[in-house]
Amino acid sequence: MKVVTKNKKAFFNYDIIDTYEAGISLVGSEVKALREGRISIKESYVDIRDGEVFLLSCHISHYEAANRFNHDPLRDRKLLLHRREIKRLIGKVKQKGLTIVPTKVVINDKGLVKIEISLARGKKVYEKREAIKERDRERDMRAELKRIRKG
Repeated sequence: MKVVTKNKKAFFNYDIIDTYEAGISLVGSEVKALREGRISIKESYVDIRDGEVFLLSCHISHYEAANRFNHDPLRDRKLLLHRREIKRLIGKVKQKGLTIVPTKVVINDKGLVKIEISLARGKKVYEKREAIKERDRERDMRAELKRIRKG
């Protein structure tokens, strides 16, 4: 599997509870642009409408060779999930504070584009601060170990 993009911002802003792998309905020029890595899922989110799951605010840049047959970069894209997964997501999202965010876009071994979506709970400001402190501590520790090994 080739990872096209990851949503690092989602891991910082949310506590990931559960993940699902979904197919995504794309047009040809979107697939070609995606294979070039021209996608951004930083500010995108998932919405459920009429029992169907959609990816919103996902930006897939124009594919230059498609000229007039190009796609709209910010259009809503349908996600392909099993009916029972959609029902489970609907039930979970109705709980207070849970949302669905895209975390990763991959191209699998068969050449199909898949998107990993996650059920997540938003972090509080103090939790984000603690995550920053922990990250800094780990970085300092690695640097210290590296210094000790050299010297």
